[in-house]
Amino acid sequence: MNATQNTFSLKSIYIDFREITKARLAISVVFSSIAGFMLGIYDLHSLDWMVLLKLAVGGYCMVGASNAFNQVIEKDLDVLMDRTKNRPVPAGRMSQATALIIASLLTIVGIALLYTINPKTAMFGAISIFLYTSVYTPLKSMTSLSVFVGAFPGAIPFMLGWVAATGEFGIEAGTLFLIQFFWQFPHFWAIGWFLYEDYEKAGFFMLPTGKKDKGTALQIILYTVWLILASLLPVLGYTGRLYITPIAAIVVFLLGLWMLFYAVRLYKLRTAKAARTLMLVSVSYITLLQLVYIFDKFLR
Repeated sequence: MNATQNTFSLKSIYIDFREITKARLAISVVFSSIAGFMLGIYDLHSLDWMVLLKLAVGGYCMVGASNAFNQVIEKDLDVLMDRTKNRPVPAGRMSQATALIIASLLTIVGIALLYTINPKTAMFGAISIFLYTSVYTPLKSMTSLSVFVGAFPGAIPFMLGWVAATGEFGIEAGTLFLIQFFWQFPHFWAIGWFLYEDYEKAGFFMLPTGKKDKGTALQIILYTVWLILASLLPVLGYTGRLYITPIAAIVVFLLGLWMLFYAVRLYKLRTAKAARTLMLVSVSYITLLQLVYIFDKFLR
């Protein structure tokens, strides 16, 4: 009986840890960092697996810390929303103090690991946590500009990998940042659309016009176009070592058209289902784009 209880307890702790750090989101962010790292190294012979491991673990800690701090700050608002009321803190399975300790430990471990890679990587990781918890989180209940602010920490992971690989922030890292920066808007506005009623319960302002209307849908289309253009910049040869071949550029362009199609579809239908589909497509888009960039680098 005790063995069963212990097993159940460990399983519960594991599940709560995954929820407090938003494991699925954290893993996708870590993937972006790894993609940026692979683009930053010169070739596979220069791949340092230990540095890559530090980036992955340190990156997870940083994202996990941001999410844990966020859930401590918003615990009273999370209770009001269906999608968040069963999280560990608002559901009462974890105390605020425990969540705060977890967030603090993850921050310390994350920054320490990233610092052993190079100071710039640690600096950008720390900036990401600060912007997400101290600026983006409180702004969510004040203004729809919170999405713009949140796009900055959200865009850091892709370029963070490049900085970890090279120790430098230049045109290459800036371009990777720009791509993921523009991607944030159609992605999060799509989420804000199909979860509009739930966000409204907590008083969160996520859509640019404040409504599920043509104005918001049009901005989603416009930012998707900017995303496509930013994603094609490396083919022009003006982004330093970050370069993609014309063939890869065609694939990236087709991926962009795929996402643009669903953005236009949302404009026409303006339904929660269309917004959810766009959100799922956007997740696939950024992952596939990063894979195209990587394969193009090592196969050409």
